[in-house]
Amino acid sequence: MTRVGVVVPPANPAVEPEFARLLGAQADLHVTRFPVRPGRPLAERLDSYNEALPDMIRSFGGLPLDALVMACSGARYLLGPEEDRKRCDALSTESGFPIASATEATRAALEHLGTKEITLVSPYQPWLTDLAERFWAAAGIRVTRVVPVKAGDEFAPYDVTTEELVGQVEAARVAPGAVLLLTGTGMPTLRAIGKLAEGDERVVLTSNLCGAWWALTSAGQPVTLGRRKPRDGERVPT
Repeated sequence: MTRVGVVVPPANPAVEPEFARLLGAQADLHVTRFPVRPGRPLAERLDSYNEALPDMIRSFGGLPLDALVMACSGARYLLGPEEDRKRCDALSTESGFPIASATEATRAALEHLGTKEITLVSPYQPWLTDLAERFWAAAGIRVTRVVPVKAGDEFAPYDVTTEELVGQVEAARVAPGAVLLLTGTGMPTLRAIGKLAEGDERVVLTSNLCGAWWALTSAGQPVTLGRRKPRDGERVPT
């Protein structure tokens, strides 16, 4: 059985249930969580995840993994796309199996689809959304529009409901045919995908969807992503 490892921020409520559903019967899911950093500002916590990642990978011990995803987009927005890719490549070489951050997996998905423009849907505080926009621009992806998403009156990714997410994106009147990137592994997005993609040929990508797609593909189980028709032998994630 294919084994996928995931490293998750401590209070993230969305990664395990969404990855488990996306991987389905195609892979077993194995999870470890970053250390809790109480009292630290968000930027410091995110940076600490980047530094802790090698130890978190080693925490799986002798468990043979076929792929691993660092399921935290915000931490990698601090690095920029080239440093992100460089570190993922180095960790893959050291560990002996493919490793990607959520952002590197998303970048691979965008390259796979041939997408050069996105509408960025972000639940982050404005400073982190600005970093995300600069990250994708540096990666060669044009952000045509940013749609901020709040939980109530606050930017709180873990607290956003499906109804709030769908309602705020629909209220923004995103152009038909747009590619929406819902950034942030902790914002529950799976139930929103079908509602946001319905009726106007949008492609809706999320951090967790791209992570699961990348993990299965890297583990030798090709799956279809986006509008492209499946090739022979490919499966669509369940």
